[in-house]
Amino acid sequence: METPPIIPAGEKDICQPQQQWEKDPQKNLDSTSQVRQRPQEPPIEVLELKVSPDPASQIRENPQGTEKLAGGLEEDSAKSPRSAREMPEPPQAPDLWYCPDGSFVKKIIIRGRGLDKPKLGSRCRVLAFGFPFGSGLPEGWTELTMGLGPWREETWGEIIEKCLESMCQGEEAELRLPGHSGPPVRLTLASFTQGQDSWELEASEKETLARQERARGTELFRAGNPEGAARCYGRALRLLLTLPPPGSPERTVLHANLAACQLLLGQPHLAAQSCDRVLEREPGHLKALYRRGVAQAALGNLEKATADLKKVLAVEPNNRAAQEELGKVIFQGKKQDAGLAQGLRKMFG
Repeated sequence: METPPIIPAGEKDICQPQQQWEKDPQKNLDSTSQVRQRPQEPPIEVLELKVSPDPASQIRENPQGTEKLAGGLEEDSAKSPRSAREMPEPPQAPDLWYCPDGSFVKKIIIRGRGLDKPKLGSRCRVLAFGFPFGSGLPEGWTELTMGLGPWREETWGEIIEKCLESMCQGEEAELRLPGHSGPPVRLTLASFTQGQDSWELEASEKETLARQERARGTELFRAGNPEGAARCYGRALRLLLTLPPPGSPERTVLHANLAACQLLLGQPHLAAQSCDRVLEREPGHLKALYRRGVAQAALGNLEKATADLKKVLAVEPNNRAAQEELGKVIFQGKKQDAGLAQGLRKMFG
């Protein structure tokens, strides 16, 4: 009779497990995997890792992605302070502000302090550089008053005023205009005094400011500057639009004058709209009828142009300007008819 081997104390019996393994290897394989998993007690997060692809298999399937995989592993290792210090910070996108009317884009270089911004009547201490020659704006330190002064009459002046309305104290910014190929203009708002929003003004104050803008616009128009005049008329209208109904009668004159500027600036569509505003309040306004007729002719709406010009001549038969314009419209209409007839003959001849 064979005696079992003597196992010294402290050593495990490896024979009996071997015999059990030979009897039922599949059962023992399952139990072995359970024994391996039981001490770890992995949390749910570890179970989710089983469905993710094996990094080694990814490398075998896609050798070109090894560098990307290695980079991802370096980012995920929070235990290495050296790798965290060496990782560059993502670049910060510049702070851009787009003017609602599309006239310029502002890039904020240094953010300002607080939330207050210049308003009507605010005296602004400004540092400006990079204005094109002949812009009429001074270089270096200057003081500008919002809503007042001849500096606002040129194109750059209007843009600077709009920009200042969006800036906080201490802000530094660059301005770029669509189509402007020169270097950007740099503007710094060092300080400003308290002003008022237009809605905070009394009705009498708004009307006074609007009359001043209208007078200045008329001066510019007579001096051959329809662009500056249009800006003055537009500012006056913005002041009067906030008045309670029925509003100021000045609006009629301002819209009519604005239409004259828009015709000279080659903006017949806007001129027709301005005349519509006048004729809504005064259907018999002769200047608005004449200017709308000119605008409709420029837009190719010959029937509408003829109707407006005939209304003017019905009241003032000797209106020389209306007569000449109506003659041009009639001639243009005959020319169009002749061209249409010739096209029809070629089509069916």
